[in-house]
Amino acid sequence: MILSGWGRFPRVDCRVTRPRTEAELQALVAEGALIARGNGRSYGDAALSAQGTVDMRGFSRMLSFDAATGQLVAEAGVLLSDIIAAFLPRGWFPLVTPGTKFVTLGGMIAADVHGKNHHKDGSMAASVDWVEVMDGDGVVQRASATQNAELFGYTIGGMGLTGIILRAALRLRPVQSGWIVQETLPAPDLARAMALFEASGNATYSVAWIDCLASGDSLGRSLVMLGEHAAPADLDNRRRARPFVTPPKRRLSVPFDAPGFALNRYSVGAFNALYWRRGRRAAGRSLVDWDSYFYPLDGIGHWNRIYGRKGFAQFQCVLPLAASEPGLRALLAEIAASGQGSFLAVLKRFGAQDSRFSFPMEGYTLALDFPVTPATLALMDRLDAVTLDHGGRFYLAKDARMSAATLHRADPRLPAFLAMRAAEGRARSFASALSERLDL
Repeated sequence: MILSGWGRFPRVDCRVTRPRTEAELQALVAEGALIARGNGRSYGDAALSAQGTVDMRGFSRMLSFDAATGQLVAEAGVLLSDIIAAFLPRGWFPLVTPGTKFVTLGGMIAADVHGKNHHKDGSMAASVDWVEVMDGDGVVQRASATQNAELFGYTIGGMGLTGIILRAALRLRPVQSGWIVQETLPAPDLARAMALFEASGNATYSVAWIDCLASGDSLGRSLVMLGEHAAPADLDNRRRARPFVTPPKRRLSVPFDAPGFALNRYSVGAFNALYWRRGRRAAGRSLVDWDSYFYPLDGIGHWNRIYGRKGFAQFQCVLPLAASEPGLRALLAEIAASGQGSFLAVLKRFGAQDSRFSFPMEGYTLALDFPVTPATLALMDRLDAVTLDHGGRFYLAKDARMSAATLHRADPRLPAFLAMRAAEGRARSFASALSERLDL
């Protein structure tokens, strides 16, 4: 079966299996190297393996919930959207969520996803109490911060390369409504945008859309958006009476692949200029439903078709705090000079995080989507070099094209990760197109 990640690049002819029981999984593990796959929402080749791709969506039961602590125990194939549908009406919401709700619990843990609240709440690791992982011998081990701590630390953010995640316990957060109080703050340049982030450290959520084609005095102009879960006092009488009921969405869809020439510096530049002007006019406080605030792209079916048949690749790096401003200026200047703009460019502030192999570190993370072309692939190589020069690292859940040399230069934690994989036989049992490309 030809498979790809959400970016539709690369495409790999995979042997796909869909086990339903642990016994079936054990039999598959015994056959040779494989990789677990959730709902296919990692962008690149992290969940692809020609030899063995294990579709985990058959493991999709929610097993228990403790209303006193908010701890949910669920199987790895449960979708985040199903968790929200089951628990938001009861006053609970994920502590950490990425930008799509169509991901599985196992995928979120393997990628150690982050959200708009990393500066305050950390990454997925902060909400996971324990995981149960099957190793290459078919043995299932429970791992937590105090039990099999090394396995726990490497599994969260380990991209599925430490074993197959079967179950996990994660904590949800109590909320009083399904609404978000959003405040939009225009920033005319990068310095102002970063100042707004630094001044908004107490905000639960913060994120910025950044105009990556703006240059000169406007380099880094942004719309910084803060958010808080709305309390009853934030709602009008109608909403207060049913605080978890939000309007149904009219689901739009991209019906076909856009032609390759549709995204160019002129179309993206026009979109960015219009989005910036509209954002400035709409500045201030507003009330937004949870789905629109956290998952705006989920409302557009097959939005990945916008980038055409060749697909798209995302560049996402994080720069250490001290190097963030010069690093971001260098990245944005390189992008603006290339004319290879992205209409989806996102800037976030990460808080401190010390982890074995996860992506986040304290600083700023920049993410941009590009259609796959020779020019954009060359640009992303140059962005890699800028990131390395400023001490940054790269998000493997979004990567599809980085070189092994780049990754190995970027991450001093890598030798320890490889040693763990080798010592416990996990390198022999768990492999993906990503791990082969990056020599993991």
